[in-house]
Amino acid sequence: MRAVVFERFGGPLETREVPDPEPSPDGVVLAVEATGVCRSDWHAWRGHDSGVKLPHVPGHEMAGRVAAIGRRVRRWREGDRVTVPFVCACGTCPRCASGQQQICDDQFQPGFTGWGSFAQFVALEHADVNLVALPDGFDAVTAAALGCRFGTAYRAVLRQGGLAAGEWVAVFGCGGAGLSAVLIAAAAGARVVAVDLSPDALALAKELGAQVTAGSAEAVRDVTGGGAHLSLDCAGLPETCAASVSNLRKHGRHVQVGLLPPGQGTPPIPMHRVIADELRILGSHGIQAHEYPDMLEFASGMDLARLVGRRIGLEDAPQALAELDEPVAARAGVTVVELG
Repeated sequence: MRAVVFERFGGPLETREVPDPEPSPDGVVLAVEATGVCRSDWHAWRGHDSGVKLPHVPGHEMAGRVAAIGRRVRRWREGDRVTVPFVCACGTCPRCASGQQQICDDQFQPGFTGWGSFAQFVALEHADVNLVALPDGFDAVTAAALGCRFGTAYRAVLRQGGLAAGEWVAVFGCGGAGLSAVLIAAAAGARVVAVDLSPDALALAKELGAQVTAGSAEAVRDVTGGGAHLSLDCAGLPETCAASVSNLRKHGRHVQVGLLPPGQGTPPIPMHRVIADELRILGSHGIQAHEYPDMLEFASGMDLARLVGRRIGLEDAPQALAELDEPVAARAGVTVVELG
């Protein structure tokens, strides 16, 4: 099969022939039809994730058809159209038993702990627990655009963030996760302030429902009349994390969505304000497979194609991933690799 491979962290990304994967007894092999290019894939390439072993194939936002099935798989057949959360759960640990598969104790992450979906085929573990059927008419590019970013944003805004209609929501960073958060929060009745340095990203955030867009954090407190009720750092930078917390009103909630690898530095969080204003700081790590039906129903009336910035082929994926070295200069919207 053709796949994007790197053999050292931060080294050359090459599209080349590699062996086809085989399914494990409880897994499947997916023929990838589309896969998103996410900043988390950039973190894997740059060596920010300790679970990545070399050589490696990145990619974790995918949709496609089941091509091969392990002998213990019961729910799926060859040809089924599916997607999958980026955290594939084991299905048996205490976290999974409580419905919290997104923090499974023995999780498998395609594109991180195993080879990912920048390839014609990808092996997925624990298929009966993790695969999600795609509704009829739900195309692969849209499903890949949902990927980890829309799913993570959905859970971050509505579950972890506990958004109520009419609240002010600040979104720091309008990449795929941030734009998804804007779209979801606006659809849920929030008033949204989107913050980003990219004019193109801010323009798209406005189209997706942001009432106010800003190029700096200073505007948030003034626009919201004292600070946001809910703020999300979707950029994953020390300064955006600190700004998100700093611009909350009393009893506000901060949800960290963007990854913060230690090598980038420690965010200067104003803990004196966390105490004095009784702020809440929360993390959000993906979404469970069992949440997908509710999420897809919530998204059914949305024009999700608007989240897609460009469509490229597998041969163009290395360049698209390398471009994330300069996230501010990246194109607005989600880049999706089409293979099917």
